Amino acid sequence: MELLRTLAKRTHTQGVAILLLLAFVLSPFEAHAESSEKREYALKAVFLYNFCQFIDWPSGSFAHDRAPIIIGVMGSNPFGGLLSETVHGELIRGRSIQLSPCQNPQDALKCHLLFISDEEMPKMTALLSVLANHSVVTVGESEAFLEQGGMIALPSVENKIKLKVNLPAVRAAKVEMSSKLLRVADIKR
Repeated sequence: MELLRTLAKRTHTQGVAILLLLAFVLSPFEAHAESSEKREYALKAVFLYNFCQFIDWPSGSFAHDRAPIIIGVMGSNPFGGLLSETVHGELIRGRSIQLSPCQNPQDALKCHLLFISDEEMPKMTALLSVLANHSVVTVGESEAFLEQGGMIALPSVENKIKLKVNLPAVRAAKVEMSSKLLRVADIKR
């Protein structure tokens, strides 16, 4: 866990190396199911933190220059304390990171980045329609999430976490993703 916290604290330039390292080297899971799931969500927590370094939101997305970046988790939290540990005390471009549990679409509208677990798939169409025309970056766990209009998917494929981006959905939300992030992703155009 200390390794993940250390990785999460690297500078913006090192973030690309971290994403590459996580996406292609460190993500094979352990054989034991419980530790495998914990490791998967520890890696996804670091991905969420790093996404915030490579995304620019429109100027009206924040109340003021030092307003926090709000990362929401829709539904039950599969991270436990892992996401909180990863972002605790971190600053991105002078902004702290605040976590927000989300139980409904109205809660999600307050977020800049929203993680939506697969358990929320039955509600996905309604949720994404509420978020349409808002600059909330949505992150899910499956390719089906992208097909429904989600922006970033982190599916587990052959015991590795893949990074997939739905570029039309990102553009519709008027957020900018760094080319450094897009270079390490599979892009849906």
